[in-house]
Amino acid sequence: MTVFIAIAALLTLLVLAWVVRPLLRPAPQAGVSSQRLNAAIYRDQLKALERDLARDVISPADYEATRDELQLRLLDDTEELLPAPLKSGAVFWTARRTAAVIVWLLPLGAAGMYWWLGAPQAIEPVSAQKPEADKVATMVDGLAARLKANPDNPKGWAMLARSYKVMGRLQEAEQAFAEVGPLLESDPDLLADYADLLAARAGDSLEGKPLDLINKALALNPQHPMGLMMSGVAAYRRDDFAGAVAQWEKLRAVLEPGSPDAQQVEVDIAEARAKAGMPASAKATSLPADAATAGPMTAEKIKQMVERLAERLKANPEDLAGWARLARAYKVQGRLAESEQAYVKAGTLVEGNPDLLTQYADVLAIRAGNNLEGRPLALVNKALALNPTHPMALMMAGAAAYRRADYAQAVAHWEMVLKVLEPGSSDARQVTAEIADARSKGGLTLQLKTKP
Repeated sequence: MTVFIAIAALLTLLVLAWVVRPLLRPAPQAGVSSQRLNAAIYRDQLKALERDLARDVISPADYEATRDELQLRLLDDTEELLPAPLKSGAVFWTARRTAAVIVWLLPLGAAGMYWWLGAPQAIEPVSAQKPEADKVATMVDGLAARLKANPDNPKGWAMLARSYKVMGRLQEAEQAFAEVGPLLESDPDLLADYADLLAARAGDSLEGKPLDLINKALALNPQHPMGLMMSGVAAYRRDDFAGAVAQWEKLRAVLEPGSPDAQQVEVDIAEARAKAGMPASAKATSLPADAATAGPMTAEKIKQMVERLAERLKANPEDLAGWARLARAYKVQGRLAESEQAYVKAGTLVEGNPDLLTQYADVLAIRAGNNLEGRPLALVNKALALNPTHPMALMMAGAAAYRRADYAQAVAHWEMVLKVLEPGSSDARQVTAEIADARSKGGLTLQLKTKP
């Protein structure tokens, strides 16, 4: 509000200066009298007559006659009486008094008119939003009261559930969704909204009932955008990267090409493809049509998309899932310091998610020169406490043990990884080779441990 007042005051001063300035100028002198004008004319005529005489245009006798005639006419014209001057003391509304009145009345009138017809409360965003929030809360509470009196209204319960969800009243939203009844089972939008709510209530976990609801939504509408996105996220979190790619590629097909959402999906698909070990050429097919043939343009578009996500998060810093997405995007771009900061802002979401914990540990390890000891290993151990069979966490824990020459522990971790990998896959073959190397290096140590 202070800025608004300062701007309004400045504009008012400029207007006052523009209006008052002419009134404060010195009054012009009285106009030229007819006597002075006539005298000037006669003087010019006399000078012209003298020039004619000097050039012998006229004779001395003509000169004398004409000069006498001009002098007589001048005497006749100057006998007019001068007009009586106005008495300045008789005028009350002088220019200065008028200016003083304008200086007082213009600001006061403008302020009063704005206070009467304008909306001063709109200057303060917080004070302007509070009445709106109170009004919305009153409407929602009124809807809840009507539904209690008339509970046989599935659409009303659905509206109430969504309203509660937007307001952050998640427990009440869940109760309202439970009252929707058969309508819920036939509406993919409601199923996806309900799944999103239950996931938020479960610490952003999609497993269990949320995933069941998502599958129901996709059974009703296989191209449902929110259902495809959440299904892909669920697959990604259980390390089914190929399944995540499949769902997100379906989602990309229904999104507007080049939109921020489509660009975000491109980044997610690229990351999932890399983790799934898909061919590098497949990555190019996931790019927008106008970027598939221009690598530098693709990188630029992804950079712009990431920057837009960062701007949105500055305006909405409570979006923990958004910070997690930004952290992964920064990591893909190699912007590790910014990735670490984004993981910190993801906060509690990271602490309860083994995928995010291991990704965060990986960023810290890379920044420390591929050193897993300290904070990175602590994050890996947290991930294993949440999911003892998490492949990436087991691989990192095994690598840390290997580097400190604890080959037996490294083998134990990597053998756990083999149990969750597809037999014969490239990843399984790589882990088998790592185990063989660790066994060869730790053979003497392992034999000594078995001796009595």
